[in-house]
Amino acid sequence: MVHSFYGRIRNVQELGSIFNDVIMDNWDRHLNTVVTFWTSVMLSYGLHKRSPMVKYVALKNITPTHFELWLGHFRVTIADLFEPDVAVEFVIRAGRIAESFQHGMVHYEDQFKVVNASL
Repeated sequence: MVHSFYGRIRNVQELGSIFNDVIMDNWDRHLNTVVTFWTSVMLSYGLHKRSPMVKYVALKNITPTHFELWLGHFRVTIADLFEPDVAVEFVIRAGRIAESFQHGMVHYEDQFKVVNASL
């Protein structure tokens, strides 16, 4: 799922440029981190110990429109890969994560002063 989704959004100018500018040549590491994150989210394994919020708060060029695009492409990817009952669970959690990130980017910006944060 992670590889399909990022393969999709890397080709979307509004999203791909943000990720490519930050991740640069570290896509393998980033994808492995995101696989671990989603495994933890969906299976409640607790494998992912770091907070992704720190990385995203540092990205000043992300707007609510970017989150809407991200969620739209996420929904399409998930619908392509999973049965509807599983897809709904992914989409619900992705929506909560996006909402949390947006809230954090607005309200906790001063606590996460990071320059050139690598996703």
